[in-house]
Amino acid sequence: MLEALNLECVRGERRLFAGVGFRLEGGEMLYLQGRNGSGKTSMLRMLCGLTQPASGEIRWRDRPIGKLGDDFRAELCYLGHLNAIKEELTPLENLLASARLAEDALDEDAALDALEMVGLRGREDLACRYLSQGQKRRVALARLVHERRALWVLDEPYVALDTAAVELVAGLIGAHLQRGGLAVLTTHQTVEVRAGAVRELRLG
Repeated sequence: MLEALNLECVRGERRLFAGVGFRLEGGEMLYLQGRNGSGKTSMLRMLCGLTQPASGEIRWRDRPIGKLGDDFRAELCYLGHLNAIKEELTPLENLLASARLAEDALDEDAALDALEMVGLRGREDLACRYLSQGQKRRVALARLVHERRALWVLDEPYVALDTAAVELVAGLIGAHLQRGGLAVLTTHQTVEVRAGAVRELRLG
């Protein structure tokens, strides 16, 4: 269970939002909406514990995330707007390195399967600097194929993807919800996720 209580976000002298709250149970997803500059990415970073709210509290399994520390992060998968891949590494090397950093048990065969699923077959051993923006986004999203953490926080997961890739990612999110997982994401696209309960929250 993820709960946000009376959250307030201030940047400089500007208040982006205040009094924001929601509660998500297993199998539920939250679409976070709002115009550019409304605080969507700031909200996602708050939910991950990367940014502190000006006021309010975020709770995971009925406990403040600030007190859970690594226990919370062990159940969190965060994919930001940036792809967080190393340009000099190949897609395969990036995926395996991410798994090691997260202490996930991902072997090379499983990583290759994930890259094939996201449409990168034949490019597994090509340095990421030579990939298109859409292909780089697929490298980042390949993490979701074998991801089993309970909470997914995704910033614009569909950006730079073609229709087939968007449907694939929506399917991965749907399967995650079917397993009882939770998801919070921002998107400017209307994409149907065929599982779970979908809620919406608009900022600004």
